[in-house]
Amino acid sequence: MDVPPWYLCIFLAFQHNLTAIGALVTIPLILSEGLCLQHDSLTQGRLINTIFLVSGLSTLLQITLGVRLPILQGGTFALMSPAMAFLSMPERQCPAWTQNATLVNASSPVFIDVWQSRMRTLQGAIMVASVLQIVVGFTGFIGFLMRFIGPLTIAPTVSLIGLSLYNSAGMKAGSHWGVSAMTVVLITLFSQYLRKVPVPIPVYSKAKKLHVTKFYMFQIMPILLGIGISWLVCYLLTIYDRLPADPERYGYLARTDVKGDVVGRAPWLTLAYPGQWGTPTVSLAAVLGMMAGIICSMLESVGDYHTCARLSGAPPLPKHAINRGIGIEGVCSLITGAFGTGNGTTSFSENVAAVGVTKVGSRMVIFVSGIIMILLGFLGKIGAVFTTIPTPVVGGMLIIMFGVITAAGISNLQSVDMNSSRNIFVFGFSMFSAIMIPNWMMKNPDFIDTGVVEVDQVLQVLLNTPMFIGGVLGFVLDNTIPGTKRERGLATGNKVEPDSSNILGTDEVYDLPFGISSRLSSYPWVRYVPFCPQRGRSSNKRAEGDASSQRSNQLPGNTELSVIINQVNL
Repeated sequence: MDVPPWYLCIFLAFQHNLTAIGALVTIPLILSEGLCLQHDSLTQGRLINTIFLVSGLSTLLQITLGVRLPILQGGTFALMSPAMAFLSMPERQCPAWTQNATLVNASSPVFIDVWQSRMRTLQGAIMVASVLQIVVGFTGFIGFLMRFIGPLTIAPTVSLIGLSLYNSAGMKAGSHWGVSAMTVVLITLFSQYLRKVPVPIPVYSKAKKLHVTKFYMFQIMPILLGIGISWLVCYLLTIYDRLPADPERYGYLARTDVKGDVVGRAPWLTLAYPGQWGTPTVSLAAVLGMMAGIICSMLESVGDYHTCARLSGAPPLPKHAINRGIGIEGVCSLITGAFGTGNGTTSFSENVAAVGVTKVGSRMVIFVSGIIMILLGFLGKIGAVFTTIPTPVVGGMLIIMFGVITAAGISNLQSVDMNSSRNIFVFGFSMFSAIMIPNWMMKNPDFIDTGVVEVDQVLQVLLNTPMFIGGVLGFVLDNTIPGTKRERGLATGNKVEPDSSNILGTDEVYDLPFGISSRLSSYPWVRYVPFCPQRGRSSNKRAEGDASSQRSNQLPGNTELSVIINQVNL
């Protein structure tokens, strides 16, 4: 946790930002379809600016008052599935005229009301659902929950985050399969075949003067490179008029001028603020759907905490740090919902992987990265630039990202006895049901009719959310069908052993900053507060308790593989 030199801090911070850009840009672009914003590039840019801003704020809160590990915070795909399920309900589908670019007037009060009413409902749902995470974290209830959640619950839940978004990825990739395939090939080439190939770059230092060093560019930014090259090819094909100019023809969406002069029209500076789209509204159906996503997000985060602690050479996680981390993530989701991104916040698994790659686990690096994201959130033209990424390029990126998310979920099963017919039944039935039921519900939207509109809406959202169905079935079956702990993958939980060469005291790493922990320790009631550091014990007892809490709270299955969730493996 040593602080690198200032120039290295800035470089490593930019590296973390580049790693996170894929998810931060993708979430608003996908969500814009459900919000009827696919033909309003300026508003899409504002959403991208907003998610950069709140991700930076959330990162600063997490490393100062939360778990205090070097983990970046940002949007989560876990909330995308329930959001899209809610927005695709028959009574909430976009009006037909919003699908025609020539009929959309971004400044029209009618159009503004169409998309802002949807956004306000998502905001309210996320804000209410985040209260669940706040309560679960700050009361310490997260530790109790983890006793009943095993790999057979986690695997279908996480895998279905990726599988549930196959339609969005397919529609975007299908707008020009050649460009999409090029993007897939480039990202695969950089992230898998060339990741260990260094690129020599000249650097200068007082000790070595001007010299050449190795920079593993392909390993650090494969997605950014893949998108950038494909984007450039599309630009060249556009200016040389090799792509159709007719909006009705196949391949038109591969052009880089589809959005017009959106970058020129975007302001240099923009200011996002809570309630910028109006007062949030609450829908019971949306709230329950978002709660399912929040639970999945918490499972990912607990795994990320343990992995980050090991990779950064920190001591085993004490209970109070886990509780505080989950609680602060809930607070950040509440703030994010208020700002209006249509999404919440979670720990970025891909940035935990970056810590493992660079071997630098400094909070200062992540602090600088958070500041950079906040600054990017104020630059309106930066958000506008990202909206001009051609649709098939985005589709190619989604094929990689969602495929990796699916595989990362399934990887949790490696501690489970998959020779057991019990486990094969639980996983297979959960996965198949979670894919089949939403598909049937989509084709029969009027099937549910209880006579109570609110109940109908709740059932429609939940039954159209694959990860909710898969997670619930996996949880119920795994905890009711007889099976040994070893068979279920609960007896071989991974012990996270920190790097003994760089161990710091638990108090030094996980205590609250600015001397808050020292001042609180003088009050006897603090020992009963689940998210406050516990004082007064010997260092040995504390270390034993921390190690025990880690074993009891750690995600079953392979938590190390959680670092590749959301993006391609670095």
